[in-house]
Amino acid sequence: MSIIHSQRYGSGNPIILIHGFCETSAVWKPLVNKLALSNEVITIDLPGFGKSPLLKTPFTITDVATQVRTWLLENDLKNSIIIGHSLGGYVSLALAEKFPDSISGFGLLHSTAFADDEMKKEARNKTITFVRKRGVKVFAESFVQQLFYVKNRRSLENEIEEVTMIAAATSEKTLVHYMEAMRDRPDRSQVFINFKNPILFISGDQDSSVPIEKSRAQYNLISNPLIKELKDTGHMGMYEATSECYLVIGQFLAQFDKKKVASNSGILPGQDLKKNLGCG
Repeated sequence: MSIIHSQRYGSGNPIILIHGFCETSAVWKPLVNKLALSNEVITIDLPGFGKSPLLKTPFTITDVATQVRTWLLENDLKNSIIIGHSLGGYVSLALAEKFPDSISGFGLLHSTAFADDEMKKEARNKTITFVRKRGVKVFAESFVQQLFYVKNRRSLENEIEEVTMIAAATSEKTLVHYMEAMRDRPDRSQVFINFKNPILFISGDQDSSVPIEKSRAQYNLISNPLIKELKDTGHMGMYEATSECYLVIGQFLAQFDKKKVASNSGILPGQDLKKNLGCG
């Protein structure tokens, strides 16, 4: 039985939104109302976050994806479309790798298929040490602000405070075990090559967590891509570039509706949409 808590909005074809590290389903608030105008939008709390209890520890990203798969089956959500932010992208990739027939397509928002390099692993180890010494609240107060591009922080001051409160509510046990799971996850670049259905890849040109150069190194690996680079955006595009995220996610969803795609400025189903989105 799945331990995942979920919420549903709107009606139509289901799109499932998976949040990132030290987040909950609440971070999708800027996008949910817009997307729910023409789709059923389902947000979930990953195990250990929000209202979902933590998995038995230790666990891997694949274990988390397996829980999502169980939840999909229990809710009869076949051939769903999934969008994952950061950690949620890691889970989406693991789901596409292990259970490719369970989803029609998936999108990564500020995420990567690459495994952590040694520098990133060391940074995660330092975070674990810091949290055990100083606590989650102190970590959250510095961590969240850095996710936003510096030029956006003043205008999004209230949103940063909200996300900081969400992060601060994370238990130390959850934070540490997810940090270890992210650190130890394998490279999943092959998923891009093997998964033949559409894949959405949204990156921020000012993302310090997933540098744009690393995002660009993955574009040509994707078999059926729709790629969008968000200008003047850090790691939190749902807040920093809400309208652009909504538009590109809508364009991605249109690929699963041939009638809608056919009327979309001459774009054809299965066409590589990189040029249409002004990306490199």
